[in-house]
Amino acid sequence: MSEVVEFAPGGYRYVRGPFQYSAGVAAMSGFALERVRLLNPMPLTESYAFAESWLKQAGRPTTAFCACELRSPEPFDDAGFISFNREYVETLERWGIFKDDDNPVARSNVCPEQLKPAEPSMHAFTYTVPVAEGGRDFLIAGSGEAREAPGLYSERIVRLGETDPGAMTEKARFVLGAMEQRMALLGYAWQDVSATQVYTVHDPFPFFADEIVSRGAAQHALSWFYARPPVVGLDYEMDVRSVSTERLAR
Repeated sequence: MSEVVEFAPGGYRYVRGPFQYSAGVAAMSGFALERVRLLNPMPLTESYAFAESWLKQAGRPTTAFCACELRSPEPFDDAGFISFNREYVETLERWGIFKDDDNPVARSNVCPEQLKPAEPSMHAFTYTVPVAEGGRDFLIAGSGEAREAPGLYSERIVRLGETDPGAMTEKARFVLGAMEQRMALLGYAWQDVSATQVYTVHDPFPFFADEIVSRGAAQHALSWFYARPPVVGLDYEMDVRSVSTERLAR
């Protein structure tokens, strides 16, 4: 996961990842990112239609769609996650984005511990817009504490089944490192981040100062979502971004 590819039809670059998502996106020169947060998460099929209509009204092609943030009812097992992801990419394929198991779209997908959606839903989406200069916006996909390698998640999760402060610190350190690696591939670092989001049902306080604040990951505050990562066994996830324009869709 180290190849940066240009997706010219969308106006952005991306870090190539597994078939279900890219590891992060960055606006190409002449483009910026706009993020739309839905006040209430919308079921996936409905939200895809909403996003397509939004893009049309904004004068943007569907290929401008570059990131989304999802909410699911419960964490998936490995087989369920693969099945969900295959359904998820069908619309992206129809939109001219996903092809040959290569997916430019960055993504986070987490499971709220309270107020759970009835079905997989969309919380936010991001797309590119043309601007005079641009080229500085980026968004890094969510990452949990699992190593990028073939095999089951249970074989790749850092400190699987452990949630004591020491284990959670190690998990957070791993994920922070993944954020740094993905940003570096696109030419960015913590000082460029405008928003950081953390997803866990475990107390982040034991590592908040030494691991998050000390790196500059919370320089513009941090949003903590009381939610679990999307796969059984994962306990900590993050994503980061620097997006010029953010809108709320009611």
